[in-house]
Amino acid sequence: MEGDLFSGISNGTQVDSKVLQTVQKSFMQVQDILDQNRLLINEINQNHESQIPDNLTRNVGLIRELNNNIRRVVDLYADLSSNFTRSIEASSEGESSEILRSSGKGNQKRIRSG
Repeated sequence: MEGDLFSGISNGTQVDSKVLQTVQKSFMQVQDILDQNRLLINEINQNHESQIPDNLTRNVGLIRELNNNIRRVVDLYADLSSNFTRSIEASSEGESSEILRSSGKGNQKRIRSG
């Protein structure tokens, strides 16, 4: 399924398996953090509804943890975006130079007519 999703990105540029593995790993990390955030939010809500002072005090730490997790997700997406863009650009540049070499136009000199 991933091959179908990423096989034609950037005007037909093929994305190699290393890039797909990196993307998949990043998405899995993000999903794990989001799952953890769901649990944190549930606990924060329960503590808030209980109105027990110790639980409300505990929410301060839980909210800090939630904010740190959100920061991590943002960082993961930023890294994923820049790595993926670099990979696509490198792949596209490689294809462009390969096309020039295979067509013979990459090494041709202009001949002046005299």
